[in-house]
Amino acid sequence: MSEQPSQPAPPAILAPVYKLGGHAIDIVTHTGSVLLLVIEALRWFLRNFKNRKRMGTGAISTQIIRIGVRSIFIVSLVSFSVGLILALNMAPPLDQFGSRQLVANIIGVAVLRELGPLMAAIVLTGFAGAAIAAELGTMVVGEEIEALEVHALDPVRFLVVPRLIASILSMFSLAVISNMVAVLGAMLISRLVLAIPYSIFWSNMLDQLKGVDFWTGMIKAGIFGALIGAIACANGLKTSGGAAGVGRATTDTVVQCLVSIIIADSIFTAIFFIFKLN
Repeated sequence: MSEQPSQPAPPAILAPVYKLGGHAIDIVTHTGSVLLLVIEALRWFLRNFKNRKRMGTGAISTQIIRIGVRSIFIVSLVSFSVGLILALNMAPPLDQFGSRQLVANIIGVAVLRELGPLMAAIVLTGFAGAAIAAELGTMVVGEEIEALEVHALDPVRFLVVPRLIASILSMFSLAVISNMVAVLGAMLISRLVLAIPYSIFWSNMLDQLKGVDFWTGMIKAGIFGALIGAIACANGLKTSGGAAGVGRATTDTVVQCLVSIIIADSIFTAIFFIFKLN
């Protein structure tokens, strides 16, 4: 059997271009695999939507508890701290204009539109996204996925769909909690340190806020939840290389989720600005 001729090495001057092209191809390939996984999960969801038993509501509830409920404390802690930081850092610049009480106006919009969903998504990435990838990766290494396929059970239906739905629903709830706790932290520090009465803080914030501020944040929260669930499941299912592969899948999931969330946030913020949703 004759050996196939090896590909000639690229010229040294073009090596960075070849390397960059390889990375670009890897990104496009991985993005396509995640998108295909989401489409397959959506197909199973629509097929079983009317049948609650086949839908696996028990599995979804279990994942919501694992993903969402156990994240409430850390999301609340981070959001409360962010509310304190925002209030304390915005007060000095506003004092220059004699408008310290406008702290509430800025915090209301910043938290509901951006920081509430974003903080919840970042925490959920580290808390739940990594756990999903590690769990599915361990199942792949332990050949449990192959066992499901041998019994004609689709892993997407039984493993991906519950986790994807749970990630989206959990993000909606965590974003609301994050909004409330961040505003509470800002209100508390404004009263204790900045001498802004609760009634004035609350009145100013409500005068500034509109319904669109809340709904744009919730749209982002849903997108963030879908990204976390899809990326974590995709990385977990393509794990290879034993325990080291599980570690790589977990690390890749956290990095990819954070980058995807920031990019998605930028895109949707630009879209909302262009269409004057403010």
